[in-house]
Amino acid sequence: MLDTAAYETIRIDKRDDGVAVCTLNRPERLNAVNSAMHRELANLPRDIQNDTTVRAALLRGEGRAFCAGGDFGGAADEPMGSRGGGLMEEARRIVDHLLECEKPIVSAVRGPAMGLGATIALLCDVVVAGESAFFADTHVKMGIGAGDGGQLIWPFLVGVNRAKFFLMTGDRVPAVEAERIGLVNFVVPDDELDTRALEIATRLASGPSVAIAASKVAINTWLRQVSATIMPISLGREIACFGTEDNIEAVKAFQEKREPNFRGR
Repeated sequence: MLDTAAYETIRIDKRDDGVAVCTLNRPERLNAVNSAMHRELANLPRDIQNDTTVRAALLRGEGRAFCAGGDFGGAADEPMGSRGGGLMEEARRIVDHLLECEKPIVSAVRGPAMGLGATIALLCDVVVAGESAFFADTHVKMGIGAGDGGQLIWPFLVGVNRAKFFLMTGDRVPAVEAERIGLVNFVVPDDELDTRALEIATRLASGPSVAIAASKVAINTWLRQVSATIMPISLGREIACFGTEDNIEAVKAFQEKREPNFRGR
């Protein structure tokens, strides 16, 4: 059951038409993922699946960003990376639970979708981007590997070599380019984003839900099988990066608002 009271960092609006609008709600931090949001993101897809009043979901961000990725700043209630293996197990559940959800999920992306934020947006069934949107898996810029889903979804959407380049550099992909290379479905003006994304979610909610589920389940099962193979490796390599000199330097540089000086160790 999608219980609105169970969520602290995600605002839930269950509409009468069967659409659950789920809003990442830390706008003061560009909806960066702290420990509380990380836990809630792991629960959200299963709660959507188990709620019989919900037929489709819309995932969006409050304010000028979809999600800036993990919150490594001093304001985080529990900095990302501090829970080690427990964090990685939860990261695995975020990805797998999104892939296991049989109900359609639409993401509406305004502004940055970075790191885990990009992964979450791109794992949704339909991705609608505003013109201000950009996508970047920025794990590498924090001195860590893109382990929590980027290595799964980016190659499927844009091809292996493009994916490796973006994951190794952390470069941004603007909305129009993201549409051109197949990273997103649609690009619309920012002031039309929420309306367009809600129209798609409403259309899916009013459609033949059994047939719609049957049309996505096998594709997501394919992704889920790949996830079972690569996620233990990617997450293991990511967690091995925590505490390295480069990771420590990247977090310090982020907090001091300067460029990091990486040494390759």
